[in-house]
Amino acid sequence: MDDERPKKKLLEQVSDLLRALEYAKSTEDTYIQWIRRFILFHEKRHPQDMGVTEVKAFLTHLAVNDGVAASTQNHALSALSFLYREVLKQEQVAEQLS
Repeated sequence: MDDERPKKKLLEQVSDLLRALEYAKSTEDTYIQWIRRFILFHEKRHPQDMGVTEVKAFLTHLAVNDGVAASTQNHALSALSFLYREVLKQEQVAEQLS
């Protein structure tokens, strides 16, 4: 019998993986928030269809337009690096973000 369950939405996949890896609940909440903001910033494009250029544009926007601190920008980068490395399995993108 084939597994006919629908594929989980991206943010559910992120949450599930963070929980499986035993990340703190606060980290999970923060990562989900940054990934959601990234997607909304790029007009709801799926991260699978984006890459380094879009991540850099988002981080630049945070610094220039939102005036976030460098540490806040680093939290956003960590969340997006996790997304690309662990969830989307796009190691090449994640490496370029490091």
